[in-house]
Amino acid sequence: MKNESDAPDLTRRFMLLSLVAVLIFLLLLLRLWYLQVIQAERFQMLSERNRIRYMPIAAPRGPIFDRDGQLLVDNRPAFGVSVMRQDIDDRERLIEQLSLLLDADPEILENRFKAGRRFPFYRPVPLVDDVSRDLLERVQENSLDLPGVLIDVHPMRSYPLEDVAAHIFGYLGEITERELAQSTGKDYRSGDVIGKSGLEQTLETYLRGTEGQRLVEVDVLGKELRVLKIQDPVPGNKVYLTLSQEVQLAAERALGEHSGAVVAMDARSGEILAMASRPSFNPALFARGISGAEWRELLQNPLHPLQNKAIKGQYPPASTFKIVTALAALRAGVATPNTRVDCYGSFTLGNRDFRCWKRTGHGVTDLRKAMRESCDVWFYKVGLDLGIDRLADMAREMGMGESLGFALAGEKEGLIPTRAWKRQRFNAPWYDGETVIAAIGQGYVLSTPLQLAVMSASVANGGQVLRPQIVKRIEGWDGQVIHEARPEVLKTVDFGPGNLAAVQRSLEAAVNEPQATGRASRLDEFKVAGKTGTAQVVRLRDDDRDRAGRVTPFRHRDHALFVAYAPAEAPEIVVAVVVEHGQSGGGTAAPVARAVFEAYFGLNVSAPEAPAGHFGD
Repeated sequence: MKNESDAPDLTRRFMLLSLVAVLIFLLLLLRLWYLQVIQAERFQMLSERNRIRYMPIAAPRGPIFDRDGQLLVDNRPAFGVSVMRQDIDDRERLIEQLSLLLDADPEILENRFKAGRRFPFYRPVPLVDDVSRDLLERVQENSLDLPGVLIDVHPMRSYPLEDVAAHIFGYLGEITERELAQSTGKDYRSGDVIGKSGLEQTLETYLRGTEGQRLVEVDVLGKELRVLKIQDPVPGNKVYLTLSQEVQLAAERALGEHSGAVVAMDARSGEILAMASRPSFNPALFARGISGAEWRELLQNPLHPLQNKAIKGQYPPASTFKIVTALAALRAGVATPNTRVDCYGSFTLGNRDFRCWKRTGHGVTDLRKAMRESCDVWFYKVGLDLGIDRLADMAREMGMGESLGFALAGEKEGLIPTRAWKRQRFNAPWYDGETVIAAIGQGYVLSTPLQLAVMSASVANGGQVLRPQIVKRIEGWDGQVIHEARPEVLKTVDFGPGNLAAVQRSLEAAVNEPQATGRASRLDEFKVAGKTGTAQVVRLRDDDRDRAGRVTPFRHRDHALFVAYAPAEAPEIVVAVVVEHGQSGGGTAAPVARAVFEAYFGLNVSAPEAPAGHFGD
C-alpha cells in the first residue's frame, strides 16, 4: 500500500523538476537569443575594436615664407615611439626595456605613460619623439618582445634659420587642460601640439592642418597586419610674411652678441621688413620637446632670450625723442627753425643745473645744429616753453604711448606722461624739471623699438601713422588667397606748414654733415636721415660724466638708440635700433642701421665712419 501511495508524489516531483529544467533551458535560450540577436551589433563592434584600430595621422603645419617666397619655417619627418595601453601586460618591464633600447630615463618614460592616461583609450601614448635611426633599429629588432609598442613617422616643425626671427615665429607646445577647455568646437584633443607664442600662436587656425587617420587590422599582440583604409591629412595653409630674409639676416648679424632689438619697416606701407631681438632661442627645442634643464636655462638668463624686445622691451627713447619735441614746439609756435639758444654746457632751472652731454657747450644753437649735434640745452629750453601736455599730445599722435595693434601678442604700450597721469599714478603734481627731462626722452617716457619705427615712419612719409604689418598673405594649397594685408593708416598728423620739412632737413644734417652724431650710418649712394640717442640706465653724478679711464658695470651702461630712414629724398625704409647697454647711439646703434640699409638696397658692405662727439649724445 505504501508503494502505491508514493507513486503520485514521485510523478509530481518529476513533473516539477522537468518544469524547472525546461524553464532553465528557456532562459538560456532567451539569453542566447538576446546575445546573438539583440546585442549582435554591440558585440561585433567590440570584436572589431580588438581587431581593428583607428590610428591618427598628424597633419603638417603650414609652411612660412618671406616676402620673396624663401622658405623660413617648414616640417621634417620625425620618428616617434608610442604604446597602446590595452596591449600591455607588464608596464614596468616594458618601460625598463624601452629605457635600455632608447637610452632614455625610465622615470621620464613612466611620467609620460601616466600623462597619457588622459588620452582617449584608442589613441597611442607617445613616449619618445624624434628618435634617431640607430635607436629606432634597436626597437625594431626587439619588436616581438615589445607588445603594444608602435613606431610612427610624423611631421615635426623645422626652422632652417635656427634662432633667426625666432620671436616672430614663436614656438609650439602640447595643449594644456585649460587650453583644451577653451577650444570647444575646434577639434582639439589631449596630446595635440599647438602654437604657444609668436605667429605659431597668432595664426594657429591657419597653420594647423586637419588630422587624417589609418584604419588598420592588428593581431592579438597589437601588431599591425594590414591597412584597411587611409584618410590623408590636410596640411595647414601657406603663410607669406612681409619679412625680407636678407634684411632680417643683416639685422641679426649686425646686432651680433649685443642684447637689443632692430625693427626695419617700409615707410610707405607699414610692412615689417625685419624684426630682430637678441639674444634669441631655437624654436626647434620646443618642437621636439624641450627638457627641464633647457627651459630653466632660458628662463634664468638675465638677458631674457624669450622676450621679443622689439614689441615688449620698453626703453627711454632718449634723444630720438627730440624729433617729437621739435615737431611739437614748431607746431605750437614756441620755437622756429631759427630759434637760437646759447648752450654753455648746462641749463639752469631753479636751484638745479640740467647738463648737456657736451660739458663745454655747443655755443649758439638753432634747430639744425641742435639736431645735428644733439644739443640737450636747446631742447631743455624749448621743451620747457612747450609744456608736458602739448609734448605728450604730439607723441601720442605719432603712435607713441599706445598699442599699435600689431599681430603678435604681448605688445607693450610704452608710456607718455602727462600732468593728469602723474596725479593719478602718484597723487603728486608735475614739476617743470620733469618736463625738461621728458623733452630729451628721459624720465618717465618709455617706448618700444616698434613704436620708434612707426614714429620715424610718420616723419618720413609726411605724417601717416601706419599700422605695422607682418603677414602679407595667406594661401590655401589650391592657390586661393585666404587673407591679404593692405596698408592701414591709423591716423594722419598735421605738423603745420613747413614744420615737417624743417625737421627732415635737420635729420639729414644729423647724419651727413660734419659733427653729426649719426655719421656712422652715412652712405655714399644717397642720403640717410636719422637721430641718435643714448638712454641713461642709472642716474649719474656730475663727476661721473667724465668717464675717461672708468669702467662702468655692464648693467649700469647706457642703452644705445638710433632711428633713421632712407633715401632721405624719397623714403622707402625706416630702421629703429636699440642696443641694451651699448653706451653710444652714434657708435653702436647707427652702424647696425647702416648694415640694414646696405642689405635692403643691395649695397657693398663698407666700414662706417666714426661718429662725431662723445660716446653718446
